[in-house]
Amino acid sequence: MRIVVLGAGVIGVTSAYYLAKAGHEVTVIDRQPGPALETSFANAGEVSPGYASPWAAPGIPQKAIKWLFMKHAPLILHPMLDPATVRWVLAMLRNCTAARYAVNKGRMVRLAEYSRDCLIELRGETGIAYDHRTQGTLQVFRTQKQLDGIGKDIEVLGKDGVPFEVLDANGCVGAEPGLGPVKEKIVGGLRLPHDETGDCFKFTTELHRLCETLGVDFRFGVAIRGLRREGSRIAAVETAAGDIEADLYVMALGSYAPALVKPLGLDLPVYPVKGYSITVPIINEARAPVSTVMDESYKVAITRLGNRIRVGGMAEIAGFNLDLPPARRATLVHSVEDLFGGAGDQTQARFWAGLRPMTPDGTPVIGPTRYSNLYLNGGHGTLGWTMSCGSGRVLADLVSGVRPAIETADLALARYK
Repeated sequence: MRIVVLGAGVIGVTSAYYLAKAGHEVTVIDRQPGPALETSFANAGEVSPGYASPWAAPGIPQKAIKWLFMKHAPLILHPMLDPATVRWVLAMLRNCTAARYAVNKGRMVRLAEYSRDCLIELRGETGIAYDHRTQGTLQVFRTQKQLDGIGKDIEVLGKDGVPFEVLDANGCVGAEPGLGPVKEKIVGGLRLPHDETGDCFKFTTELHRLCETLGVDFRFGVAIRGLRREGSRIAAVETAAGDIEADLYVMALGSYAPALVKPLGLDLPVYPVKGYSITVPIINEARAPVSTVMDESYKVAITRLGNRIRVGGMAEIAGFNLDLPPARRATLVHSVEDLFGGAGDQTQARFWAGLRPMTPDGTPVIGPTRYSNLYLNGGHGTLGWTMSCGSGRVLADLVSGVRPAIETADLALARYK
């Protein structure tokens, strides 16, 4: 089939790769001059299936109120009264129950674990390099209350067969020697030894080149204006360069997808939750992280990427605003310097913001729509990099009429009806 993929972030490019591998004729359209130049550009760098959890969780409404008054807040809520923001926040709050959390986390871990396996397979087949490491993820707890609260997560990990280690402060230093000088600030940690790290931008750029060797046609610098429908099918993509026709269309535009499908009568509950990162060159190897360290107090991920440290986090409800406030940078700097002080040169740090496409239940939307030739692959929130290969593989299987290796019915848009 002739297939058009809308979007050249990590989700769009992995979709294109697996579709091309399945024998389809694939075209990718993106407004940017190259791949992975928006949300996929400078994310936290984690490939962390075990930490695949919805933001909507029991106790989050109470924690959110506390966070709003913190100096280095993990959540920033702007007083926005537009209907889309209010509706999304209310839908997220409805998912903050123990029952819904268990269902949503189970879905997310299922997809994320499969995705990690697909990434390993892809890496073995292609030799793709992207500053990756396979040394696990360590979630660090600064208070006993935080450590005592991991019971539900451990229960899900055990149920899904995900290996984990609960560590004391000495165990944390054993996994991440750079934490040695600040051991007194840590009460314990949760380590997932099978998690990985890597530069999402480098991966997507390299995969884009591999896609081209498979015949994928990338059309960059092309603004997408809409989808033209005829009855129960999509007839063409309307772009600034003219209409582009295909047999089937895949929507992988992240936070911008809802506006494109709304005129079709499709309600895609994806909201642009803003996140920030800094990328810092390493100047003290002994103090630098080995892999990824999750600072639970500030919800910040500190990741080793080659000779750099990527520090990412925060969730800001601010619509499509991409400003870079100094206060957000200060939070990232505070977290990394408090745990790995002097490891990186903060005078050379690169500050960035991106819009994570988040669903209210945390689970991405992958699968068909009521239009017979329109499929969705989006809404991955903070886990687009973690779930990218599995999502692309699942999407390609569904399109090709192949039964996916994991259950996918509860990933489709129909679950919101």
